[in-house]
Amino acid sequence: MPSGDDPAVVNPYGQMNQEKCMSEDRAGGTGGTPWHLWVVGILSLLWNAMGAYDYLMTETQNPSYMSGFTPEQLEYFYGFPAWVVGFWAVAVWGGVLGSVFLLLRKKLAVGVFLVSFLCMVVTTIHNFGLSDGLEVMGGPGALAFSAVIFVVGLLLYFYAKGMRNRGVLV
Repeated sequence: MPSGDDPAVVNPYGQMNQEKCMSEDRAGGTGGTPWHLWVVGILSLLWNAMGAYDYLMTETQNPSYMSGFTPEQLEYFYGFPAWVVGFWAVAVWGGVLGSVFLLLRKKLAVGVFLVSFLCMVVTTIHNFGLSDGLEVMGGPGALAFSAVIFVVGLLLYFYAKGMRNRGVLV
């Protein structure tokens, strides 16, 4: 049985020590980072690295990577205005950087994920509103994939914001 001076779970009055319980909830009893931050951070980094890889392969016009696209799709990708390419770059590399900041427990992750998401919004407005991206990319499948990317981006922003608000990100 813990003594009254011991910061264990129960105090002499039979009440739970909330600080101790919260630290155990965070890191399985060690008082550190919650276990789910590592899972989300690593999955986030892998997800965003795929986006960065797609960006690099498209912008360098890698023949083997781009061989799966039709000539019309290639013309569409290679015809992006510079401002779209710029917003796309910030969106994908911001996602990678936000993931790294999340893993480093830096509150900068929140702002970086937000900027990344907003740049994604701008590129999507171009791709589906200002150009014929929906038609060129094959219809509803492209829109559904973009929706998944949006949801992941938004969830990462809110997750990082929640971790910052809980004091996990410093």
